[in-house]
Amino acid sequence: MTKTRLLHSLSLAALGAALGTVLLAGLPAAAQQIAGADAGEIRIGFLSQTPEPPPYVANPDEPPPDDGLAGATLAIADNNTTGKFLKQSFVLDSVKVPPDGDAAAALRELAGRGGRFVVVDAPGTTVDALSKLPEARNLLLLNANAPDDSLRGAACAPNLLHVAPSRAMLADALGQYLVKKRWPRWFLVTGRRPEDRLYADAVRRTAKRVGAQIVAEKAWTADSDVNRTAEAEIPVFTQAKSYDVLIVADEVGEFGDYLSYRTADPRPVAGTQGLVPTVWHRTHEQWGAAQLQSRFKAAAKRPMTARDHNGWTAVRVVGEAAARARTTDPDRLIAFIQSPDFTMSAFRGAPLTLRPWDGQLRQPVLLAADRSVVSVSPQEGFLHPRTELDSLGYDQPETLCKTRGKKTP
Repeated sequence: MTKTRLLHSLSLAALGAALGTVLLAGLPAAAQQIAGADAGEIRIGFLSQTPEPPPYVANPDEPPPDDGLAGATLAIADNNTTGKFLKQSFVLDSVKVPPDGDAAAALRELAGRGGRFVVVDAPGTTVDALSKLPEARNLLLLNANAPDDSLRGAACAPNLLHVAPSRAMLADALGQYLVKKRWPRWFLVTGRRPEDRLYADAVRRTAKRVGAQIVAEKAWTADSDVNRTAEAEIPVFTQAKSYDVLIVADEVGEFGDYLSYRTADPRPVAGTQGLVPTVWHRTHEQWGAAQLQSRFKAAAKRPMTARDHNGWTAVRVVGEAAARARTTDPDRLIAFIQSPDFTMSAFRGAPLTLRPWDGQLRQPVLLAADRSVVSVSPQEGFLHPRTELDSLGYDQPETLCKTRGKKTP
């Protein structure tokens, strides 16, 4: 297990660049209220664990070794920019857990360093186990990667918030756009992994919500090297009754990238490959995103990924709360984050707020192809009595979460 303690300070040049983000995020009002702010240090833990990909899956674009962490690192710098005016300082404690390592021991170590906030960038099973540890009861865990709907439902926890969107949110974002384009007939192809089946379940739920129809379903079971046999196998595999779009559930990327341009009928591909619902994309530039993209690229020497953006958002949740509540007291910060008063910007066109019934951060979802952002959901026309953002994912009447307050802000 490797451990890194990251303590950040900004040069004058970086300070000027970061202040642009502060202005965009609407923070000057908090910065102007320096009098009465609690001075002190806020420690934020970052626990990451990346599972090994299956041996038969080749990824031509290997994820960077600091994927996720680089976003959190930039967010600490942003927090310290505002914190300098408010006499607050932020420290990031990072622990990387091997795929077969002890995540519980890592969490105990982070808690022992005095931090009350821990960003968890790990699979859903790890997030679930950590949230139930006795040592986690006094912590606020921020799920920055796991899309499992069960974590927002029957397995929810009062000490667990979700920065990453759920599979239901991602599927709803895609389904709204497909229906808006008048592509309501879907052919669903599901991979062999449990995560793929969960994604497919979310797509089926979305179809019922938006008035679409899954006219055909197939499971991918081919054992051959799809890279070598795609041109021969995929036209045969994709023969089905008439459909508008092929939706693929292949989260690990075993076969989904080979479907486009090889289907028996000329149809678009969407889902985990093709047109993909995501929180971030390297070509996204609206609502001040270009400025964040350029700052991240200057710091990390690469484009920001969706995982980076989730890490950035999770750390900024704490920094935004500290600036607006003008305190470094952990109990007051946790209460403020989970209150109706909490809101923050994430450069996606709408402020992010928290759903009290399941701890999910409300947020727009980008729909992106390989080299462009195609659209942003919620789509126009999908109305909601509270906020259109609640048209994505499980709404309050649908929630299976029993351990959180249900009062709606």
